Formats: sequence, structure tokens, C-alpha cells
Amino acid sequence: MDILLIAGLWLDGSAWDDVVPELTALGHRPVPLTLPGQGDGATSVTLDDQVAAVLAAVDAAPGKPLVVGHSAASSLAWLAADARPEKVAKVALVGGFPAVDGRAYADHFAMEGGAMPFPGWGPFEGADSADLDQEARHRFASAAIPVPEQVARGVVRLTDERRFDVPVVVVCPEFTPAQAKEWIAAGDSPELARATHLEYVDIDSGHWPMTTRPRELARILAQAASA
Repeated sequence: MDILLIAGLWLDGSAWDDVVPELTALGHRPVPLTLPGQGDGATSVTLDDQVAAVLAAVDAAPGKPLVVGHSAASSLAWLAADARPEKVAKVALVGGFPAVDGRAYADHFAMEGGAMPFPGWGPFEGADSADLDQEARHRFASAAIPVPEQVARGVVRLTDERRFDVPVVVVCPEFTPAQAKEWIAAGDSPELARATHLEYVDIDSGHWPMTTRPRELARILAQAASA
């Protein structure tokens, strides 16, 4: 199966470099996406531009792909399910939950010069980054790509309720499946509360398991694709 891989904020397709060979060895065709505005110098890119790039990858897949969204990009994966409910086989959300209709995509941090730069490790101290050593932190920060402002502040638009019938796997890194279930039951993720096929998988990692647990993450994604 084609597995489309969408990394979260400040990352491009290279974030999946350690996951790709593992998925290939497990018999799948991983397709890591580098979206417009992720390192090409295009600061005027919008959220719609990134959604269009994801949908182009979905449409190019020979069959029905598994669409993987990490962190904020969980919303991009869910937007793909909304726009192509008959084409997306399943969605895997790694350490993130999709935004609801009418909400900004990811305007979580300060903007500078038309983009949202990586804010440093302060906001991510604790469980998010506990498994990243100093070298990994430095590597991440030095390679971080500022997110174009019109992407971060772009408004999520969901229109097709058939998205709720697309199976969803919630991969739980810095939180547990029990916590995720509790948050969804409490109303923190209205979209997932309405999903009809929802499962949870635990992974013992921080917020970036593609960096610290690539083999384990690949196994989880391969199993999701095969199920």
C-alpha cells in the first residue's frame, strides 16, 4: 500500500528518512511529502496550497493510500479524508488531533516576518522532548523551516461528513491511549468523537517518534496499512 507521510510544523519530507526504508522493507510504498512553503523559500504559500499538494499525492496513488499526519499535520491528513473519503483507505494521526471546521490550522506561536519560526525548546520541555538528546535537539532546531503565516493561520474547512467513516488510527507518543480516549470523550476533539472506526496504538516516545523510534513507528504504520 502507498503510505503518504506528512510531517508536522517546521519539518519537510526528510523528517521520515529513517522510517522510509523500514516501511519499504515491510512491503509498503512510503511517500514522504515536502509541501509548498517547506524549504522552497515561498513565504506566500497558503494552507489551501498545502492541502492541494496532499490531495495531488492522494490522487496519484494507484490504490487507496494510508494518509499519515504528524502533530499539526493531523489536520492535513483529516482534510484529505474530507476531500477524498472514497479514495483514502485510512488515516493515521501521530501525536496530534485534527482541527475543527472554522479553526486556524496551527497559529500556536509568534509570527516573525510573515512566518512562524521554531520557538525553541521551551514550549516542548517534558514528555514531548524527553527522548531527544542535545545533538538531536540541535539538529532539529538548526534545520527547522519557518511555517508561512498563511499556512499557520489558514482556516480549516471541512465539508463532507463521509470523512467520519474513514478509519482512523491514533498513534499515541507522549501521551497514552487512555489519555487520548479521555480527551476525546471530554470534547477536546469533536472530529474524532464522531469517527465511526477509531483505534489507538501506544508508542513509547516523545513527540517526534520518526526521529527516536523510527523502526517501531514503521511497524505501527505498516500494521495499520495491512489491517
